[in-house]
Amino acid sequence: MTVWRQDGNATAAGLALIAILVVASAGAGGPIRQALAQATTERVVINRVSGYAISGFDPVAYFANGAPLAGQNQYESVYDGAIWRFQNEGNLNAFRHNPEVYEPLFGGYDPVTVASGKAVDGLPQLWAIVEQRLVLFSSPEDRELLLANPREVMLEAARRWPKLREELAQ
Repeated sequence: MTVWRQDGNATAAGLALIAILVVASAGAGGPIRQALAQATTERVVINRVSGYAISGFDPVAYFANGAPLAGQNQYESVYDGAIWRFQNEGNLNAFRHNPEVYEPLFGGYDPVTVASGKAVDGLPQLWAIVEQRLVLFSSPEDRELLLANPREVMLEAARRWPKLREELAQ
């Protein structure tokens, strides 16, 4: 068997393991979700397959279009160790001039889990604008929880984020 085929088999096995974990975590929110949270090592949520921040969704589009829109490959920028994609040149330039306005709070991690001291990736399709900032959530339940009591959750997440961020790899 060639090295290329061996690598392909290893990749297929790794993808199968990831698929099993994803399916298992969908039904069991407890231990698996906690294990995935502890395994996270990026300060900004980066899709491990594509390498894009927030899975290649345009962070400016949430504000400009009121919807999560996938970025285009001709409009990319590197910021905070991640590749960000945008719908158009205008969104790219807006982000380059004020990334702190458009990037998701807490690096794209779910603020509800950050408030509990864990970093769980937020999903680009589960989002809200809270106090003029983009936040992403790992579950619809977390989104509802934050929107029901945004001040308390956001204050606790903001309190815990600096220490949690330092624990994540650069």
